[in-house]
Amino acid sequence: MVTTAETLRSSLEALAGIEPGFAAALERVGYPQPRMREPGYETLLRTIVGQQVSVAAAASVWNKLEAELGAGCAPETLLARDHDALRACGLSRQKQGYARSLAELVLSGELDLHALPQDDEEAIAQLILVKGIGRWSAEIYLLFAEGRPDIWPAGDLAVQIEVGRILGWAERPSEKAVREIAERWRPHRGAAAVMAWHHYNTKMDVLG
Repeated sequence: MVTTAETLRSSLEALAGIEPGFAAALERVGYPQPRMREPGYETLLRTIVGQQVSVAAAASVWNKLEAELGAGCAPETLLARDHDALRACGLSRQKQGYARSLAELVLSGELDLHALPQDDEEAIAQLILVKGIGRWSAEIYLLFAEGRPDIWPAGDLAVQIEVGRILGWAERPSEKAVREIAERWRPHRGAAAVMAWHHYNTKMDVLG
């Protein structure tokens, strides 16, 4: 699991033993902190709200939704509101469709976010039943809401960039190449992703 600073550090140290590039990266930028979210409906709904908008814009929409629907934006309350009420909160027609899909799946019991399959691929398959939740969003949820240790979001642009930099490659590797190279990092690929984002967000003057 990558749920605490200790478990994340342990995984990164194991990873550094497998891949010297990560050992050097840890020397350059130090250890990242875990970024955990509470598992469940609210976190996945926040993911939908935040898609393709700035952090500030997502926070504004979420605050308006909670003012309209109550804390946590309960699925039954969301489904009871019409298009205009949700649009007034800043939720586009497309995102309303996504939010309603999530709410319906949760209320019907077809998607139980507190009892997802232990197998990562099976869990991803359940999450992408929600309209608007693709593989990347599902992977991010499993990594940060459940702390699953071997989630590998190889389609993430920042992960691709930083894997290339950490390994000293001349060009950004493709998603396929990133998936292939990471096979030898199992079962620590979740920690590798967290480290890649940490490396990406570190100021260039620190990296030299």
